[in-house]
Amino acid sequence: MADRRLRVLGGLAGLAGPLAFTAGWAVSSLLQTGHGATEVQISGLAAPDARDPWIMITGFLVLGACSAVFGTALHRELGGSGREGRAGQAGREGRAEREAREGREARGGRAGAGPRLIQAAGLLTVAAGLLRRDQMLLTAPAHESWHNHAHDVVSAGIYVALVAAPLLLARRFRGDQRWTALRWPLVGASLVTAAVLVAFFTGAFSSWAGLLQRIGVSVPLAAVCAVAARLLALGREPQPGGL
Repeated sequence: MADRRLRVLGGLAGLAGPLAFTAGWAVSSLLQTGHGATEVQISGLAAPDARDPWIMITGFLVLGACSAVFGTALHRELGGSGREGRAGQAGREGRAEREAREGREARGGRAGAGPRLIQAAGLLTVAAGLLRRDQMLLTAPAHESWHNHAHDVVSAGIYVALVAAPLLLARRFRGDQRWTALRWPLVGASLVTAAVLVAFFTGAFSSWAGLLQRIGVSVPLAAVCAVAARLLALGREPQPGGL
């Protein structure tokens, strides 16, 4: 029963976080009077001189917290750290929970690094929301504050996670019949994200920078939603040994 509740909670969190973040930047983008819908980069929407920056800050915080919960649930569902260190846990489990855990381990063994990276990205996202940029537009690069620099460093880590996490999950899902259908969509999402972010950072299409950033963030978040939906579906399935 506890495993089932964690699946449902993790699945809901994995859906709610991306939806809240996307709604945050969509609404906030439209509120910036005098600027096009994609002119201001996502981080700029949380800057002090943006209109209603609390909307985007909330988006960052909700996505970060939900990602941490989702990553935790997915890590457990995929087998955790393997069989080692579970002797104490086994003594506290009921029969249904024990059978479910043993089934997960038999199918896939360890969870791999993907769920942990999602958890880490969640914490970085919270940090990105709190360490705000100095200004909405990137027009005054000199004399930036320490938290502006920290935001840039944290954001770089998030971008790496957006590309790497889907690949790590795709690798883990290989051979696992419950998840294998998501393997190639995850690989595709990672490749598209990498290509879009390269175009974004190189400035090859500077006039489209805001749009490219939104695409580069939305594609991997859509992949997260697909994994979360599958986790939620597993939470609704009858448990082994259950009534």
